[in-house]
Amino acid sequence: MSEIYLTRAGYEKLRQELEYLKNTKRRELSKAIGEARAQGDISENAEYDAAKEAQGHCEARIAELEGKLSNVHIIEDMDIPADKVYIGAIVTLKDLDNGEEIQYSLVSPEEADYENNKISMMSPIGKGLMGKAADEEVEIQAPAGTLNYKILKIARP
Repeated sequence: MSEIYLTRAGYEKLRQELEYLKNTKRRELSKAIGEARAQGDISENAEYDAAKEAQGHCEARIAELEGKLSNVHIIEDMDIPADKVYIGAIVTLKDLDNGEEIQYSLVSPEEADYENNKISMMSPIGKGLMGKAADEEVEIQAPAGTLNYKILKIARP
């Protein structure tokens, strides 16, 4: 599995999800399977099938989270240049087409949350901004069309 870059908060969120799945959700699903099995013939028991399917999804998510967490690099612990846009940067942009200012935090795909202006460094905008400096103008090809920005400010959390 490749390296994963997360903020400390993003790491903690995934770790808590893993803890919940392993310690709470597993028990709930095991109990549901036991109750469905107690109803008799499991070959035609929809509740049993649903519980087993949910258990499979849970175990897959546990394995996925364990794999991710074993390859995490915490952004705050890294020596990242503050004068260029890299993961963890908070970038203030001016849209050169309409004059609006917007601010994005560049995060890993696991932490992306567009509604909270956290964009993945792997998104078209994220890729277009990576490595750029303040006062640079960038032209980014996105699914919505060509975006033209001027980088006004780069900050670190």
